[in-house]
Amino acid sequence: MSSITNPIVEQLLNHRSIRHFKNKKLTDAQIDELIEAAQHASTSTFSQQYSIISVTDRHVLEEFAKITGHPWLLESAHYFVMVADQYRNLQIAKAQNADPFLLHTTDKFLASVFDASIATENIMVAAESMGLGATIMGSILNDSKKIINLLGLPQLTFPLLGIAIGYPDDQPELKPRLPKEEIYFQERYQLPADQTALQQYDQLLQAYYQNRSSNSRDETFTHHITSEVNRGHHIRADLLNNIQSQGFLVAQTKD
Repeated sequence: MSSITNPIVEQLLNHRSIRHFKNKKLTDAQIDELIEAAQHASTSTFSQQYSIISVTDRHVLEEFAKITGHPWLLESAHYFVMVADQYRNLQIAKAQNADPFLLHTTDKFLASVFDASIATENIMVAAESMGLGATIMGSILNDSKKIINLLGLPQLTFPLLGIAIGYPDDQPELKPRLPKEEIYFQERYQLPADQTALQQYDQLLQAYYQNRSSNSRDETFTHHITSEVNRGHHIRADLLNNIQSQGFLVAQTKD
C-alpha cells in the first residue's frame, strides 16, 4: 500500500461494504447531495446515459429482498437503483427526427452501463464522506424481468445495480485485496507465472474469513472463484434475453 495518501485516497483505501444499519433515515438534503455527486461523474460523450430511481415503497423493497436474497436491505436508510438509460435520448432523437438506431446497439448499451457504474461509485464515495455506509447490489439481476416490471422501466432502459445506504451499525474488518502483481501489468496483459503471490493471498484471505467478527468461514479466493464458476449455466440465464427484450444489443450495422 502506498504511503502517499490524502483524505480522499485514505477513504478509498478503507472502503467497506455495510450491511447493518441504524434506524435512521436520510434527509432530503442528503439524498439530493448524493444525486448531485452522481450527476458530476464522468459520462461517455457527455450523453448522461443513466437514471437513478429511489425505491421507498416497503412492499417493493420486500420484493427486492426476495429477489436479491438479502433481507438486510430493508434496514437501510435509503435504496437506489441505477439504470442504464437510452430511453431519454431516444425521445430527444425522435423529437429531432434523428435516426435512433445507434441507441439500440451494443456500443450504446455498454456506454450506458459505464455511465451508470461510474455514477454509482460517485454515490458511494460521497456517501462515505458523509459518514454513511453502503453496499452495491448486483443481485437485483437475479430476476431482472421482475425488477423491470416493479420499476415500470420502458424500452432502452435496464436495471444494473442497487445501492443500500444508511448509517453504519457495525464496522466490518477491512477485506484484503488481490496482490498488485495479479491485477496490474505494464504494456501488455501477463499474469505472473509464479503462483506464490496468489497462494499467499489465499492464506491471507482464509485467515481474514476465519477471524472476522461475524459470518466467519473457511474460504480462500481460489475456492471462492471455483464456487462461482460451478454455480452453473442456469444462473441468471435469462439475462441476455431480458436485455434484448428491452431493445438493446442489436447488430451494430443495419441490413
